[in-house]
Amino acid sequence: MTGRMIDAMNTPVPVVLAGARGHGRWHVENIRRLQKKGLVRLVGICELTPLTEDELGDLGTPEQSADFGALLDSTGARIAVICTPIPTHTDLALTAAERGVHLLLEKPPAPSYAEFRRMADGVAAAGVVCQIGFQSLGSHALPAIRELVDQGAIGQLVGLGGAGAWVRDEDYFRRAPWAGKRRMNGVDVIDGALTNPLAHAVATALALGGSTRAEDVTDIETELLRANDIESDDTSCVRITTAQGHPVTIAATLCAERADEPYVLVHGSSGRITFWYKQDRVLLQRAGHGPEEFEHGRTDLLENLVDHLTTGADLLVPPDGTGAFMKVVEAIRTAPDPAPLPDGAWHRIPGENRRVVPGIDGLVAAAADTLSLYSELGAPWALNAEHLSKEVSTR
Repeated sequence: MTGRMIDAMNTPVPVVLAGARGHGRWHVENIRRLQKKGLVRLVGICELTPLTEDELGDLGTPEQSADFGALLDSTGARIAVICTPIPTHTDLALTAAERGVHLLLEKPPAPSYAEFRRMADGVAAAGVVCQIGFQSLGSHALPAIRELVDQGAIGQLVGLGGAGAWVRDEDYFRRAPWAGKRRMNGVDVIDGALTNPLAHAVATALALGGSTRAEDVTDIETELLRANDIESDDTSCVRITTAQGHPVTIAATLCAERADEPYVLVHGSSGRITFWYKQDRVLLQRAGHGPEEFEHGRTDLLENLVDHLTTGADLLVPPDGTGAFMKVVEAIRTAPDPAPLPDGAWHRIPGENRRVVPGIDGLVAAAADTLSLYSELGAPWALNAEHLSKEVSTR
């Protein structure tokens, strides 16, 4: 436990938010919710263009500046929420850590394993607490699923699959200068389907299999492709071999025919569990029983960080608990650049400005169901997988 706990009597805890637009708007609303509960107080916003009065609403008049370090100094913040471009995460996290400011750092925590270690080691050396923003790992479904598995509800654990079939138009890849990039100005970005928009599928599957630390991953196979005119992958799959012996296969696309809720499948020898992680919804299917469905609550990660600092509650997503995920990011970073799908493998939807890969919805589901890669499922554009697959040993 850090030596820099916050006295519970000193709540609301002063918070600075770095990155308040784009996905950062979600954090603005969450901070607004927690401020109304008396847990936090927004004292600063770090943005290149200050938020307007309309954007702030009832959040008061927090100090605004484009200089993150100066803002932390002038506001006396005890927590910083960082929701900025991926390549900036490590330096901003260390800027806060050097000042004794605790962190909620958005996922992915870094664009490479080396940058992740620089961040995690620096934070640890500074004695501050860092929570990584995988919100799905705050779901109460995770301990409930682990308990079902431990009780033998689905027999022996065989493996885990993840499926994410999402729809994104071409403007999505122009939402920011770094969007859809693997590198920018010589710096890693790695903004791919599995490392950013559907990163929760990877992290959640690893967590349910008990493979969260870097040393839990032994080998990784990747198949990275793209239908859009971008650098990064928009249609990809990865198979992770774990030290626990449970393979984890995640398939994702941003070029689905129809948007679907992403999910993780826990495969057992006599049943399986489906977890729709954005909905905190669980379906248990097992031999000799009818299907059972459960809905669970969720602990907000900023609220958990405050609770950890004021009462000593367990932190839900410390950096080392995302080491396995970062090994996957590293495998994707070092894999061959995503292969462009041939023209006949995708088409545009009239009036929607988006590209669709016909049949990909079924392939994503089949990969999670059978723990297979696209090439093993016979996808014609993935059969010549030699130029797009890479197996990485992490030992």
